Amino acid sequence: MTTKEKIIQTATKAFNEKGYGAVNLKELAQRMGISRGNLAYHFKEKELLLAAIVKEMWQKIREEKLKTKEAMSFKNFRNLTQMYYTFQQEYSFIFLDTHVTNHPVVKAQFRVMVEQSIGDFEDIIAFGIQAGNMKKEQLPGTYKNLAFTVWMLGFYWLSQQITRGDKTIADAEKVIWSLVIPHMTEKGLTAFKQFYGANFYETLGSPFEVPTKSFLIF
Repeated sequence: MTTKEKIIQTATKAFNEKGYGAVNLKELAQRMGISRGNLAYHFKEKELLLAAIVKEMWQKIREEKLKTKEAMSFKNFRNLTQMYYTFQQEYSFIFLDTHVTNHPVVKAQFRVMVEQSIGDFEDIIAFGIQAGNMKKEQLPGTYKNLAFTVWMLGFYWLSQQITRGDKTIADAEKVIWSLVIPHMTEKGLTAFKQFYGANFYETLGSPFEVPTKSFLIF
């Protein structure tokens, strides 16, 4: 590993631990046991370091997406969901801090990433319709909204996980599938159960058992 790669690795870990705004280049140099000048040789400003981290993350995401591009639809869906969760953990300071995602160095690339991610889920839905696994859209806008919602759940699962507790990525999959399954055909549902297993299907979540007697009806 080169010094530059070590700096990127150390900075990513430090930003994840303390936040991007709370760490300066002097602290990073101290963490690595190198001089401030040595670090500045590779990154004169912290923004340049942030750009390098985002570039690294973006490259990794593209490489992982290429691995799943030809996979069957259910496997592709699972791989994409798990991939985004993995990167949320590896680069949590980016996903958890809106100041970072709106930083001029990050904003443009992040928006491209977002649109491509939504497009990935739209492609999966389109493939499902073509394969007869999903019903044709009944109300215009439903599937665009579904792809957008699936992206939000997958992309920001870590954020709600920290807020609400120790939910796992498996819970994210179940939440997403509970929204998708009502749009599936019998053929698609059968294929789903074969891939995920009946137990996964039967334990998507807790049954809705809110007592209605407490509500006033006019």
